[in-house]
Amino acid sequence: MKKHFFKILFVAFSFTFLISCNTKATEEKKDNKNTFVADNYTKKEVDITMRDGVKLHTTIYTPKDNSKTYPILMQRTPYSSAPYGEGKMKTKIAPNIHLMKELNIVVYQDVRGRWMSEGIYDNMRAYIPNKAAKQSDEVSDTYDTIDWLVKNVENNNGNVGTWGISYPGHYATVSTIDAHPALKAASPQASIGDFFFDDFHHNGAFMLSYFRAISLFGTYKDTPTDSAWYSFPKMDSQDQYQFFLDKGPLKNLNEYFQYEKLDAKIADNKNKIDDFFWKEIVEHPNYDSVWQSKGIIQHLNKVPSTVATMVVAGEFDAEDLYGPLETYKGIEKHGKNNYNTLVFGPWDHGKWARNTVKNYVGNYYFGDSISLKFQSDVETKFFNHFLKGNGDKNSGLPEAYVFDTGRKEWKSYDAWPPKNVVKEDWFLSENQALSSEKKSTEKISFISDIKKPVPYSEDIKTVFTPRKYMTDDQRFASRRPDVLVFETDILTEDFTLAGDILAKLKVATTGSAADWIVKVIDVLPSETEEKNENLQDHLKMSNYHLMVRSEVLRGRFRNSFEHPEPFIPNKKTDVNIKLQDVFHTFKKGHKVQVQIQSTWFPLIDLNPQTYVDNIYKADEKDFKTQTHTVFTDSSIEFSVLKQST
Repeated sequence: MKKHFFKILFVAFSFTFLISCNTKATEEKKDNKNTFVADNYTKKEVDITMRDGVKLHTTIYTPKDNSKTYPILMQRTPYSSAPYGEGKMKTKIAPNIHLMKELNIVVYQDVRGRWMSEGIYDNMRAYIPNKAAKQSDEVSDTYDTIDWLVKNVENNNGNVGTWGISYPGHYATVSTIDAHPALKAASPQASIGDFFFDDFHHNGAFMLSYFRAISLFGTYKDTPTDSAWYSFPKMDSQDQYQFFLDKGPLKNLNEYFQYEKLDAKIADNKNKIDDFFWKEIVEHPNYDSVWQSKGIIQHLNKVPSTVATMVVAGEFDAEDLYGPLETYKGIEKHGKNNYNTLVFGPWDHGKWARNTVKNYVGNYYFGDSISLKFQSDVETKFFNHFLKGNGDKNSGLPEAYVFDTGRKEWKSYDAWPPKNVVKEDWFLSENQALSSEKKSTEKISFISDIKKPVPYSEDIKTVFTPRKYMTDDQRFASRRPDVLVFETDILTEDFTLAGDILAKLKVATTGSAADWIVKVIDVLPSETEEKNENLQDHLKMSNYHLMVRSEVLRGRFRNSFEHPEPFIPNKKTDVNIKLQDVFHTFKKGHKVQVQIQSTWFPLIDLNPQTYVDNIYKADEKDFKTQTHTVFTDSSIEFSVLKQST
């Protein structure tokens, strides 16, 4: 059991779950003398039978004080509801310490096919509308679980709330679809919305830096277990850039996803892929029915108005930024009568669940007690209002509670994006200027050397899933010849972006395939008052190039994610790239910079720059250096906030 505990900790520090559960696991390790849960709660483990007969392992923490009734707070997770066994209890439960100490019934459940639950796991199991009597999906599993809990757990008040970060956040979203009448509040946080745009893909480009996490989701298991049944690929290098460069084409990674079989002939077959998630990625390079069926965003018209939602997103979340933003917008679009709010704060993946005072993302400092205040003043207030209070729409919370990452202050709005936002086109020019005025059309070309791709970070290390790069200083990239740089003059007044960004590029390539990466950067003054105790030794805040937002589009998907198409060599072509929402003020004295490049390694895999039907099966001979061109009638469409309110 001790061995199992440390495996869970490793996974927690390693991947997306890993933030909410991990935050707790880390704190439990540091604070193992905390006996509040043991002193005030009883723990019971039950197996709840679903409509198709599969039993899901569920852990229930109930307040010892049975003189009153309590709401149920539930998290469904693929990352284990451990510790398992009588007398073994978490030292921290619930979304935060306030909700734990105020006393609530807190429930954790291993989802179907994971850990101690029965059944076969499917990564983002597809929702089945109009199910037959014994058909099941995650929606029905959630419904059946809530139904059992409100009928069988003593001293519950009949109200249920769900929450979770990352994958558990996805299950919180799922809980709102065709929701059980007892579900009154849900908080999807950093929630996965669609695996073609979250985590493992960004606009069709494979997030190579996540490859070691594949086995966490794709290793087959058909019996309950309290021990890890998967293992992670081992890299024989601490330099991930060189490691992946040496590995070459993606198909050379297949060896990491083959498992020993009794039949040695099968084990020796290099074309055999035993990891079902990796096989799914390899065999479905386009946004086909497999990926479409797994997305939850397209089903948000089925969220009833009886469920209040509070979507939480980190403005510098490298894993799941698409999911929560699209979840909030989807519910807004379809649920005109729904209570639906957005919290958009200066965090990386799940950091709002931590109890640290100093709020850093990578090198960059945003303020003190930001996460602590969110937990006490926003998250706790939300759940208490809808689970213990009268549950009307007058919660005392704003529609959108968003953090200006330039001014470093919270703002409240009655809509997101704010109503006083206008779209402005800013144009590129041949002298590296970014201007609100369109000038002559020129061509700017650069060589995209397949042997020397642009790194996404200047750090030499190996990470399980990268996060820090989201606020990294981009000077190292701006000084490369294969990164085009366009920037404004020094700003004479504040310039605030609030909403999404659309890069409307006009490009050409000597090849038939290319990726396009756009980064929006805040260039600090040479003499700046910014202070930072967490800055890496080789950096200075003087002239710091803060990456505010970035995104990639695999060029073959420029017209359709379902039906890819090659570029016609040397033909001027439109490529539009949507960058996710920001709320950032470029302050007077700063500059707005845009960087455009074609490789971002090894954050994303290398594009062969020669069109092939399936990049996951490309050969070494397909990879060729090409010359790319950007035309200066390209523009960046900003969502500009015209006045602060």
